[in-house]
Amino acid sequence: MFDRRLLTHFDWFFLGLVCLVAAIGMMNLYSASAPWSQGGTPIYVKQMYWFALGIVIALIVCMFDYRHLEYMGFFFYGFNVLLLVGVLLVGKTSMGATRWLDLGFFNLQPSEVMKIVIIITLACHFSRKGHAFGHNLRELVPPFSLLTIPVLLIMKQPDLGTSMMVVFIGLTVALFAGIQRLTFIGLTVLGFLGAYGGWFLLHDYQRERVYTFLNPERDPLGSGYHIIQSKIAVGSGGFWGKGFMKGTQSQLSFLPERHTDFAFSVFAEEWGFVGGFGLLALYLLIIIWGLYIARRAADKFGMFLALGVVAMLFWHMVVNLGMVIGLLPVVGVPLPLFSYGGTSMVTTMIGVGLLLNVSMRRFKF
Repeated sequence: MFDRRLLTHFDWFFLGLVCLVAAIGMMNLYSASAPWSQGGTPIYVKQMYWFALGIVIALIVCMFDYRHLEYMGFFFYGFNVLLLVGVLLVGKTSMGATRWLDLGFFNLQPSEVMKIVIIITLACHFSRKGHAFGHNLRELVPPFSLLTIPVLLIMKQPDLGTSMMVVFIGLTVALFAGIQRLTFIGLTVLGFLGAYGGWFLLHDYQRERVYTFLNPERDPLGSGYHIIQSKIAVGSGGFWGKGFMKGTQSQLSFLPERHTDFAFSVFAEEWGFVGGFGLLALYLLIIIWGLYIARRAADKFGMFLALGVVAMLFWHMVVNLGMVIGLLPVVGVPLPLFSYGGTSMVTTMIGVGLLLNVSMRRFKF
């Protein structure tokens, strides 16, 4: 039964931060989609629906004690791996990628769910297998095996962006759990060798994205068009920006994918350096507050759970913002709470619900 004393410890400040960023994101979507004359429900209204659903899901996640997940993590992991296998066998294909399971009323993307599942699974493992002086290579084989299986299945879809996110989340949780110095150096060398070998496993279009990242001007009207237009939009905003709904790159439709991957470019053009800096400050506050929740967690499992969610939010922010300003290749990673997308919003809000859950149960009754 839900203990009413938990309400006194509910983290309203963190939820308020999340709502503020989501509201700015919906305002930005209103501007980004203004030139479109298509019928049906506008995307900013759909985003409102997804966020409302996300709030409900986050509150439902808060209702049960997160410590029960410690006994269910490996079950979720096994079930989600089966779903990833199912995607490869009977998944729905769209634009050359097979990433979804058609459930009739909803297209489920198990790779997105795996971001949350791998956090729970690794939190289960590291909370039970703690070492004061860090883990050695032999002790890291089980968690890295747990990480490798879904990553390979997701890369097979192919979905390089999501597989990268799962790897980043897993490595971040492992680093917080502790790795011995020599093991860390050895893994770093293996990582570079693996990245070199992985280059030959990439699809042609994925290699093209890397070539475009290194030199967008080699194909300014083709593969380099997105990033060139994005950098123009961000730079043309100047210090104060051009004003709400007055960005030329977005309103004149020069900027592609401006409601999803490049939503921040629209915002930076209209609100300039001041607005962009303010938004980044809000995101930074979310990350710091998430780490604060992890530090105050009542147990190790809660701490690793919170750290994993913070890692998920952090890497999405870093990769997306790196993409839109040309510091990283374009790999299709959305900006949490800001880019349009129901799956991304729901996944993010499940993570928010877990953070709120850990925060409100930091005291044992």
